[in-house]
Amino acid sequence: MKEEIYKKKKQTGDHAPNLDDYAKVASEFTWKDARPYVDWFDGSLNAAYNAVDRHVQTWRKNKVALYWEDEAGNEKKYTFDELSLLSNKVGNLLKDFGVERGDRVFLFLPRIPELYFSFLGILKIGAIAGTLFSAFQEQALCDRLENSGAKVLLTTRDLKSRVDAIRKKLPELKHILVVDEPTFTKSVEKSSDVLHIAQTDPDDYAFMLYTSGTTGKPKGVVHSHRAVVQEHMTARWVLDLRDEDTYWCTADPGWVTGIAYEILGSWSNGVAALVYAGRFDPDRWYTLLDKYNVTVWYTAPTAIRMLMAAGQDLVKKHNLSHLRHLCSVGEPLNPEAIRWGLKVFGLAFHDTWWQTETGAICIANYPCMDIKIGSMGKPVPGLTASIVDDKGQDLGINKEGNIALKPKWPSMMHTIWRRPQKYQSYFTNGWYLSGDRGMLDKDGYFWFIGRADDVIKTSGERVGPFEVESALVAHPAVVEAGVIGKPDAMRGEIIKAFVVLEKSVLESTKTKAAQEKLKEELSQYVKKHLAGHAYPREIEFIDKLPKTRSGKIMRRILKAKELGLPVGDTSTLEDY
Repeated sequence: MKEEIYKKKKQTGDHAPNLDDYAKVASEFTWKDARPYVDWFDGSLNAAYNAVDRHVQTWRKNKVALYWEDEAGNEKKYTFDELSLLSNKVGNLLKDFGVERGDRVFLFLPRIPELYFSFLGILKIGAIAGTLFSAFQEQALCDRLENSGAKVLLTTRDLKSRVDAIRKKLPELKHILVVDEPTFTKSVEKSSDVLHIAQTDPDDYAFMLYTSGTTGKPKGVVHSHRAVVQEHMTARWVLDLRDEDTYWCTADPGWVTGIAYEILGSWSNGVAALVYAGRFDPDRWYTLLDKYNVTVWYTAPTAIRMLMAAGQDLVKKHNLSHLRHLCSVGEPLNPEAIRWGLKVFGLAFHDTWWQTETGAICIANYPCMDIKIGSMGKPVPGLTASIVDDKGQDLGINKEGNIALKPKWPSMMHTIWRRPQKYQSYFTNGWYLSGDRGMLDKDGYFWFIGRADDVIKTSGERVGPFEVESALVAHPAVVEAGVIGKPDAMRGEIIKAFVVLEKSVLESTKTKAAQEKLKEELSQYVKKHLAGHAYPREIEFIDKLPKTRSGKIMRRILKAKELGLPVGDTSTLEDY
């Protein structure tokens, strides 16, 4: 296939990118050079202070940091000073509830302003913030709150009922604070806005996120305050954020992108950020881009594909001339989306590659660099990336292997909560193995090939098949279930489930109508018990699942059959 390159136009003066010579910076930069870009306390480092409070000491004090709008059209805005004072109040309130350094405080909140200043307040007092996607249902919540040993949970009246249903299983959860109850709002009002910000060590834990694996329960990935160093530099270099920008990252802080590039890295650069607390709607999104004069936009390939499907006429209704830089995150960016961006906006979407475990962008396409359409780009200056085999041996160019990074970069995860052996399993022969497969070309560009494991990426969200299978098996009609990701033009992948039914249920579902009714019931059951995005859009009833002799479901066999591919080695399968 012929290589397709989008050639960058050279920009100079005020229009030059923050990183205007990738090759030079990449050859010279070390992470010590990033030290002047963040504020330190005699060797200590607090990520929340860097995100907000340091700006209060400058002309940015009264600059708008957050433009917030919900689906109903309600609007709020907060300056850096207001965010600083509100997060101080929450920090003091949490101290009143006995929160100490190292305690876990979790946020089970939609994208409301309280989520943002509460997150900052938690970090300011040296506690560890955990964020939970508001679509999570009881089992997903229980797994995460139980494993983390969360001491305090902040939630809303609407979401609290899900927590109440599992409260008895959470002995370490001492307090549930409901942010839209008068008790909480009055307590925040009365709380002091003067806070002693913890002078945390750079390697003290700051926040944690649970990410799904292919087997077992979700794992708690823990990041330190030092992560803000790389989040700041990549927001500066890759997102090209500047003081005059209005920036919109469409991610939810329940996932790592929403923390790194909607709270910490972006605000540490002093940028004004937009947060929209509503569902995806193409016309509304374009209205927001227009209304707030958004200049830098960071979104997901799934959203881009859905915008493409809505057509170009919708774009013409709005003035989007202020857009200057577009980036993409969450899953591989297909070439057609880049071509479409150039066609309708006159701008290319820049792909970025990283993971919950890496904590910040690690490989990217930069404003100063030509884009090889379909490529992941090149490593962030200060990082060493390569393609290695399963033993950690470098494979060189044009060979498929594991996308690997050389530890330790500033935003690298510090541990897997309560699972040190799992943490060690990520590292081989001095490399961090990402679990993604790729290739390196002769010009130093990386190319994504696919996941080495079975984690499903649907609409930009990681979903562990084990969680979906567990939810299905909890239904009385289901004996066993195997779940795969099936390629989908709109969502990247959809979840497909292969289900073995109870014998008695088989008798009552012989007609096609009965089968379709049960499939819909199972999909809704998973949606209710796990998460709104983590349900199977396709279900197939089968007699038995392919399994190893030890009982492990062989999802690769299911996927190979579904896609018409060779099934490979079957020597370990039971009665295959």
